[in-house]
Amino acid sequence: MSSGFTAYLAAPGFEADLRVELGEISAEYGRLMLSPGPAKPAAWAQNIWLAPQVLEVASIGEAAKALKAIQRNWWPYEFHLHRRTALLVDKLPKVSAKPIPFGTPAPTAPLGAFTWMDEGHVLASAQCSSPFPNGEPVFVEDRVTPPSRAYLKLWEALTLAGEMPGPGQTCVDLGACPGGWTWVLASTGARVISVDKAPLAPNVAAMPNVEVRQGSAFGIEPSEIGPVDWLCSDVICYPERLLRLVERWIKAGLARNFICTLKFQGETDHQTARAFAAIPGSRLLHLSHNKHELTWMRLATLCPWE
Repeated sequence: MSSGFTAYLAAPGFEADLRVELGEISAEYGRLMLSPGPAKPAAWAQNIWLAPQVLEVASIGEAAKALKAIQRNWWPYEFHLHRRTALLVDKLPKVSAKPIPFGTPAPTAPLGAFTWMDEGHVLASAQCSSPFPNGEPVFVEDRVTPPSRAYLKLWEALTLAGEMPGPGQTCVDLGACPGGWTWVLASTGARVISVDKAPLAPNVAAMPNVEVRQGSAFGIEPSEIGPVDWLCSDVICYPERLLRLVERWIKAGLARNFICTLKFQGETDHQTARAFAAIPGSRLLHLSHNKHELTWMRLATLCPWE
């Protein structure tokens, strides 16, 4: 039977933040929270189950039959009944979840999600906000070249954006040290202006399409750099300060696309997060590679008036 609610899968460890964001919650199943009404923006949800329904089933075989009658591809969310979940997965068509190389487009085939509410009821949604299992893309990692693991955040953000910098484009990486994001951007063939008071890792600074500017990400004016295709920032600062920086760049009209990390120090600054989410054309989300932080994206394709 269908239900008048939406299910939100909290990013691990950030259930409290999702509760604040959702407000009214009718039930919880591990990290999965049910909230009345249609889907609403929820940055702290790693995956949103957009069309949840409760299936009343008398057996594991009946559950498998009911799921396959809806669509082919399903992925479990487990919080209990692990043996029962494994037996149900064995009866469903196999779904590949191999690590993907960076630059591979996100999957387009529908991937549903399900969980056992109890031994006689399955909560399932054929439509989800993320194309990846439980909102967690896994990449074929480069454990040698990048100077930090922060590069995985930008890989994930660009994959979800469905767009990529490339030759002929200019990127700015604010607060770039030690250079993980600069390395990603330069690896696409784009020109990268890397800004930080501290030096980049030598192998990144030596990349031929990287221009290093020593200074503060907050002290540089947009007019000093000029038009750029991508403005990126993984700088450590209070979110309110990052908001002022972003607003300055938006007002200047010199950046087409933005990808920035809001890093929370201490308590989550929900007010500033809401201010970022309210910027027209924005997308605010918790990446699976984020810690106590959110990623804010604003793409030119979502802002046709510019």
